[in-house]
Amino acid sequence: MPERNIEFGKYGARGVKGHEAVARQLDALASFIATSITARRGLLARLHYLTRTEHARQAAREVGLTVTDRTLKAWLDGRRSPSKKNLERIETAYRTVRRHNVARYLLARLNREGRGTRVEFHPLNQSQVDRPRQRVVTYRTLNVRHWDRIVEAWANDDEAALDDAWISDAVVDLGSEWGQYEYVTNIGFAA
Repeated sequence: MPERNIEFGKYGARGVKGHEAVARQLDALASFIATSITARRGLLARLHYLTRTEHARQAAREVGLTVTDRTLKAWLDGRRSPSKKNLERIETAYRTVRRHNVARYLLARLNREGRGTRVEFHPLNQSQVDRPRQRVVTYRTLNVRHWDRIVEAWANDDEAALDDAWISDAVVDLGSEWGQYEYVTNIGFAA
């Protein structure tokens, strides 16, 4: 696509890719468990979430949490603690299952029956860029009406697909200046 930044930050500009900011915002809307997995309470909350239904158990197995029921019961009873590697697997499984469970709800909430959601683009930080090289980039808003591919890529944790969906379904609607908003300080939307 034209206007893709090849050497972002070469002159000191700072920011993140737009799709990364969107993923952070969607994660915040998904409201993951706040307590750390290293705390007993956080571990138990994640394990209960992953074991309360057969569907959740199957999804956890598919993403790599393959422990026996006996081991799982020992973790829940507090007789044994998961290893560091298993803690990472539990966290990954929890986030993946949670994303898939809330994706349909978020999609309906963001699409709002075709009305869409207003998105705020906060431009990249150019305070470290020399004056002659600074671009005139302003705060912009846009109403995004089609969130299907964006939410699907986020739920599948597919960064390349999320980047492609975000650029082609949202950012290009900013007009001929859309390349200036590939990197941003923040993306904001309240759904």
